[in-house]
Amino acid sequence: MPSMSPMPSRRTRLAVLAAAVLLCALAPGTAFAARGEPAWTAEPAVGAAARPGGDGRPYFYLEGAPGAVLEDKLALSNPSDRARTVRLRGAGPWIAFAADEVRIPPRTRADVPFTVTVPPGAVPGDHPGAVVATADGREAEVRVHLRVSGPTLSALTVEDVAVTGQGDATTIRYALVNRGNTVLTPRLAVRAEGLFGDVLRRGPRALPVELNPGQRLERTERWPDAPALDAVGVRLTVTAGGGAHGEATASVSFVPWPQVLWTGLGVLLLGAAGLARRVVRRRRTRSPDEPAVDEESSEKSGREGQLARAGVGS
Repeated sequence: MPSMSPMPSRRTRLAVLAAAVLLCALAPGTAFAARGEPAWTAEPAVGAAARPGGDGRPYFYLEGAPGAVLEDKLALSNPSDRARTVRLRGAGPWIAFAADEVRIPPRTRADVPFTVTVPPGAVPGDHPGAVVATADGREAEVRVHLRVSGPTLSALTVEDVAVTGQGDATTIRYALVNRGNTVLTPRLAVRAEGLFGDVLRRGPRALPVELNPGQRLERTERWPDAPALDAVGVRLTVTAGGGAHGEATASVSFVPWPQVLWTGLGVLLLGAAGLARRVVRRRRTRSPDEPAVDEESSEKSGREGQLARAGVGS
């Protein structure tokens, strides 16, 4: 007769089940291991245009004169077990693929060529764009930095500076405009001077933005420790590569209006109370049977009496 082992407890069965689930999640080749990872990728193809000593390029960089036709390749990788159809398009000027769709076999990497045709009348400088791949409801974008040969100009302005809010909600608003023909990464410095000296000083720091030629970008700068009562001049200084430089100023008066209104109301109440006390005191010092005398008439009669006693007008 076979021996009967005791039934494991409910807690033991749950622990075994949890361990099994964990082992399945950690095992290679399971659905758990691939969950959350992209089934396909798009990136610049590795080749002569890749960075020396690097494994690849984070974006495309192409340069040519007006009228040139530039070529590069987009690498599409399909690590899955089924073929995928990837749709391609250029985002930006002058980018074209030979076909709008490419079918990538399973476990295959394909290099897809594309061209950038620079018009003969293209303005020298930077012309950013991108190549976009779409498949299975997912979109991948790879930037294209195109520079047209010729004179370049780095120019930058900061505009529409204004200070809004009070206290911890104070905000400096401004706009950056790229007036040149190169892509700029701006650096911002902020200084605010009150009646008794600096109330804000932030040294130059790189902003997490890129300004394309002609682009205007509105931004804000928080100022949580702004003064409660002061007249302040704010100066914003922006710089970028290539000698780009811009400055703008704004003036703001910080007035705690609730406190001012309450103070003014208090002064009015004190004045009214003082006037009331004077009226009451004057009434108390006068006899009840004494008629009220007009102060102006009384003063006039006093002057006439003095003139009479001096013999004037007799």
